[in-house]
Amino acid sequence: MLLTILVTIVVFCVVMFLFMQQSKFGKTPKGERLEVIKKSPYYDGKKFSNINHTPELTEGVKYTTIMKEFFFVKNPNVKPKQKLPSKKINLHQLNINENLLVWFGHSSYFMQIDGKRILVDPVLSGAASPVRFTTKSFDGSDVYSTDDIPEIDYLFLTHDHWDHLDHDTVLKLKPKIKKIITSLGVGQHLEHWGFTKNNFIETQWHDETSLEKGFKVITTTARHFSGRGFKRAQALWSSFVFITPTQKIFIGGDSGYDNHFEAIGNQYGPFDLVILECGQYNNYWKYIHSMPEETAQIAVELKAKKLLPVHWAKFALSMHDWDEPIKRVSIAAAERNVPLLTPMIGEAVYWQDDTIKQIAWWENLK
Repeated sequence: MLLTILVTIVVFCVVMFLFMQQSKFGKTPKGERLEVIKKSPYYDGKKFSNINHTPELTEGVKYTTIMKEFFFVKNPNVKPKQKLPSKKINLHQLNINENLLVWFGHSSYFMQIDGKRILVDPVLSGAASPVRFTTKSFDGSDVYSTDDIPEIDYLFLTHDHWDHLDHDTVLKLKPKIKKIITSLGVGQHLEHWGFTKNNFIETQWHDETSLEKGFKVITTTARHFSGRGFKRAQALWSSFVFITPTQKIFIGGDSGYDNHFEAIGNQYGPFDLVILECGQYNNYWKYIHSMPEETAQIAVELKAKKLLPVHWAKFALSMHDWDEPIKRVSIAAAERNVPLLTPMIGEAVYWQDDTIKQIAWWENLK
């Protein structure tokens, strides 16, 4: 009996080891990149750390409690029971001089700003996990594929989690991408996948990077973590202030609420548009993901002219109803007089237009 158990454990470990050798898991920083990381003020010698103390789980919460609820206390509404409504436009035929945004669901979106095409955290493969059947996208949320994406001037990758950095999507887009802006350490994955150092810029918090005349990026703080396997926080996680000749955009990535948002707002605000995560939250991990009411408050602190809530309507990575994030943030934004953008997936959004008619498209969906 004991021998059988030992053999089973060994076989399981071997299978897991071989499974995690797949290219999509990327690589841990090493060599010259690791030496740069070791000099970072946000690296403690073993891993990157948040500015303020940030437990991955709320005090008193155990992983066993979460696993029990996640797998055995099923919420029937974590996924929509109907196909999500959506729109689709031809991104290749857009007037490059029009400022607009197209949301692909979750935290993936395309922007045109002042003649440049921008893409953020694209996940267009239909799943957000190395085990595809565990995190399949909602029916109706995959109306765009990599073939629909035109040539991209700037690809932003906020961090290396599977729902933000998708191996299959990035590889298919590779010939179309001029320059990638990402967090320190993520470049190790990109090099492993065939990108050269000329293809990307790795930055850490408070770095300012001039891209082209009139275009600048400031890498700003986030309160989160990173990792594509068992070893976490080997690459940094970031938000970005993207400044163009006429616009100032906040690209939020993932972050729990903290005082860094007010600091960013005071230093770089007001923003024409802020794009903030609003979904996959839970009181069990309240420090690393913002609650919807906090998302609205963050927009206030960033001095946002418009708020686009993302990180919802594509994957079920928490236990809340699939449409709870947009319902709660809509109420919270109204209470704080924050103008809210609520597009369907695939719809063109002209955020500078103050006459945009907002439709609560999620209502009456089960």
